[in-house]
Amino acid sequence: MLELLTVCTGNICRSPLAESLLRERLAPLDVRVSSAGTRALVGSGMTPEAQRLAVDLGVPDAAAHRARHLTEGLLETPDLIFAMSREHRRAIVDLAPRRLRATFTVREFARLAQHATDESITRAVADATDPRDALRLAAAHVSAMRSEVEPPADASDDDVIDPYRRSWKTYELSASQLVPAVDEVVRVLRIALA
Repeated sequence: MLELLTVCTGNICRSPLAESLLRERLAPLDVRVSSAGTRALVGSGMTPEAQRLAVDLGVPDAAAHRARHLTEGLLETPDLIFAMSREHRRAIVDLAPRRLRATFTVREFARLAQHATDESITRAVADATDPRDALRLAAAHVSAMRSEVEPPADASDDDVIDPYRRSWKTYELSASQLVPAVDEVVRVLRIALA
């Protein structure tokens, strides 16, 4: 089974919402999705606002989430790791340097993947020997776009804003950044695993 991990700070807003959306949208595929926080509020559920967003976005089981702390052990097996910000990406790579090539901010992955056509992804995974290899090749193809795509003018454009303890409008803004990025991840994975 393929594994994805999403990471934010408290593991009660962004990463569990990303986890829920990815799990729901990748349900037909053999992919396990989990999440963790760099400074997790261990055992806590998603904030009421994040749960509301999840339900509004079609995720029925958001209330079941419980936050957990990111550990080196959790980073051993995921095929791809999606950080919600550059700060989280740095924390992941500091904890497990060998996971550098498998780690992206979710918005960075989406920004790069927008330049990978369905056909180019299909070609990139043509020689894959199994689903894990296909996912690795697809991620490498997306990563290679770094040499072709200009970085964002503002580096924070690769981050999903943290809505914790902020207004409902900030939660909506955070979701408006996260959802299109998740959609792009789903597009790439569906093609790679077809």
